Amino acid sequence: MTTTCRLCGHKDLVSVLDLGASPPCEAFLPAEALDVAETTYPLHLRLCPECRLLQIPALIQPDETFTDYAYYSSFSTSWVEHARRFVEASVDSLGLGPGSFVVEVASNDGYLLQHVVATGIRCLGIEPSVNVGAAAIEKGVPTVTAFLDEELGTKIAAEHGKADLVVANNVWAHIPDIVGFTRGLRALVADSGRVSIEVHHALSLVTKAQFDTIYHEHFQYWTVLAAQGALRMGGLSLVDVELLETHGGSIRLWAAPEEAGAIPSPRVAEVIDSECAAGLDTVEGYLRLARETSRVRDDLVAYLIEARRSGRRVAGYGAPGKGNTLLNYCGIRPDLVAYLADRNPYKHGRFTPGARIPVVPPEHLVEDAPDDVLVLPWNLRAEITAQLAAELRPGTRLVFPLPQLDVVTLGVDS
Repeated sequence: MTTTCRLCGHKDLVSVLDLGASPPCEAFLPAEALDVAETTYPLHLRLCPECRLLQIPALIQPDETFTDYAYYSSFSTSWVEHARRFVEASVDSLGLGPGSFVVEVASNDGYLLQHVVATGIRCLGIEPSVNVGAAAIEKGVPTVTAFLDEELGTKIAAEHGKADLVVANNVWAHIPDIVGFTRGLRALVADSGRVSIEVHHALSLVTKAQFDTIYHEHFQYWTVLAAQGALRMGGLSLVDVELLETHGGSIRLWAAPEEAGAIPSPRVAEVIDSECAAGLDTVEGYLRLARETSRVRDDLVAYLIEARRSGRRVAGYGAPGKGNTLLNYCGIRPDLVAYLADRNPYKHGRFTPGARIPVVPPEHLVEDAPDDVLVLPWNLRAEITAQLAAELRPGTRLVFPLPQLDVVTLGVDS
């Protein structure tokens, strides 16, 4: 049942935000499919009042999305740099060396493990998407094509040895079987090892109205409050947490096998206190999200309509999956945003699901020189502003939709 918590089994989940129905966010359409009906699925965020897990129904299974995937992590230079810094810090803090072993789950195109390879430390990626996994192998990153569960984790540990560090970046939201996946992480890690999980922080989602992070690939949305219980059910203990700026506000959860008896860092209690101060230990604290989401939609649509009436040409930059949640919920179509320029050649010549806005190479944006550019990967604001300031003519307006509408005029505000 969609009203049963997938973590603790509690009945009667509380409605937090109903975004209607939309197609899967990475189901970009080829031109020949434009006259074919698209399948849409409800996008309805609910809260478990018992364990505080924010979640949507698992209407699309991972093997329907991730066996051939349109997202390549390495197209974001800032994300690759983020991964490099993490590897460097982890090698130092955990004392990793030539005899160590690192495993990354959902390793994508090798954006992170390429830095481990460069240190000479043995590593292995586990990536379900054949196409992006192949890109990792081309970089020299050993990669297994599979979905992680406890059975696979046990098998890999038997074949390769247990890992000193297991990394799971931006995947814990993508797994409907949370406990089975977490037990897989436990099976991979050595008794003295550590598990690092990065995931978008539900505190940012709720307090900053980041509704575009809600899409069918993201089955749940994590607070530290909820994460503690989920880790425990998988045989892991939360021992530390870091607040990150990535994806508009994320958390890095450090976990150890329960048997290790590690004492949690004071930062765990500090972050939980901040969640409680924002009301996320109560049902009422989550209900503000619907009001703020409506505000974001109204402000953005009003701006785009006024731009069209004023004769300004509007295009978009970036075609991330989360951007499709925003486009479809706001009802934005090519009459308001003519096209999206994106660095990923996989998406070129295709059209966004639902909104059916064409995706073009970034060079087209430079040549076309629109008056306004809607930036959909708003979480990469600094990187994209610097990039576009060097490529677009002064006077071009960059429109950032979240956390509130903000317009930057190149050559004036940048």
